[in-house]
Amino acid sequence: MSTVNDTARHGTTVLRASRLFDGETASPVDNPVVILEGTTIAGIGCAADLRHGETVVDFPGATLIPGLIDPHVHLAFDASSDPVKSLAERDDDAVVAAMRIAATTALRAGITTIRDLGDRDFLSLALRGAADLPTIVAAGPPLTTVEGHCHFLGGEVAHRPAELRAAVRAHVERGVDVVKIMASGGTMTPGSLQEQTQFDREALRAAVSEAHRHGIPVTAHAHGHRTVLDAIEAGVDGVEHVTFWATEGVDTPGRELVERIVSQRVALGATAGVLPRTDSVMPAPVSQRMPAIIANFAALYAAGAVIVAGTDAGIGPYKPHDVLPYAQDRLAAFGMDPVTILRSMTSVAAGVCGLGHRKGRLRAGYDADVVVVQGDPNADLSALHRVVAVYSRGTRVDPGSRTTA
Repeated sequence: MSTVNDTARHGTTVLRASRLFDGETASPVDNPVVILEGTTIAGIGCAADLRHGETVVDFPGATLIPGLIDPHVHLAFDASSDPVKSLAERDDDAVVAAMRIAATTALRAGITTIRDLGDRDFLSLALRGAADLPTIVAAGPPLTTVEGHCHFLGGEVAHRPAELRAAVRAHVERGVDVVKIMASGGTMTPGSLQEQTQFDREALRAAVSEAHRHGIPVTAHAHGHRTVLDAIEAGVDGVEHVTFWATEGVDTPGRELVERIVSQRVALGATAGVLPRTDSVMPAPVSQRMPAIIANFAALYAAGAVIVAGTDAGIGPYKPHDVLPYAQDRLAAFGMDPVTILRSMTSVAAGVCGLGHRKGRLRAGYDADVVVVQGDPNADLSALHRVVAVYSRGTRVDPGSRTTA
């Protein structure tokens, strides 16, 4: 429980806890205070620096960490057993209402920033800036081929460079923060296969060139080896999934491609994070390939690749919108230690989302996104499941009930 000194300086709140992880430093800060003024962090100090009369919210035994960041969610998918069917049955008003619930679910788990990488008809853009929701980075409908993967979201485009350039410009005019392109197929769309390429390298290069001309990053949904290679050659900023999925198993990336990924600093979204409950399992083709997928990511991480969890939240019951804290097990399997995992979910993810200048760190001048967890996550990452309080741009949010195993 927190205790509050009500003799407050107007507009200033001081959070005090047993320790602090700032999003970068390996060693936690003992007995810290974080000073919030409005929506911004005004300063970081220690308890000895407190002045008489300041508002103090005490969290004994707890750790202050930056708000968590999920770089790959789908607010329009409701994490049901058939999210595509559920989406098709809702009109826009109902979809937006469900998206608000999904975003609130994430926020209560300490996920203060999310990147929506595929909605229907740009609906997520209207939710940006809502005071009671996480910060939202939005892609709108992903660009896909005619009747291609997730075509039902509204991003169909002919497989020609000129049409892709025009589609990117249309997305930019709508105000997207990032362009998502379905470079390969996927399992959620009948007739689409993960190992099959949808756009060739020339088409991908045209899309990337046009987006970059407008200062907008591009991330590619890519599974198969050839598709990942084409996306890297086309100059994408990120690749989602990166499973190296093959018809009968999983390919290995090979040294040359690994070196290209590392040297170009392409961000890899591992789509990690699965709710560990027995009535909600991953599809069999995914679970069967998982050991090989993990081995590939471990090799990429060892080589120095930028890797974030990016959960793909919403695509099924095993991936609710508050699933990010469960990604720690998968990231650990890649070889990450607890501090590296925390960085991946905070400062590294902020950079991937284009928000590294104001998110992902507890630092003066940054957004006042602070999560209070009971225990020490530097030593025991299960503390991420024990959220005591969430501050989103300076406003305290009730953690409420969360999805659990």
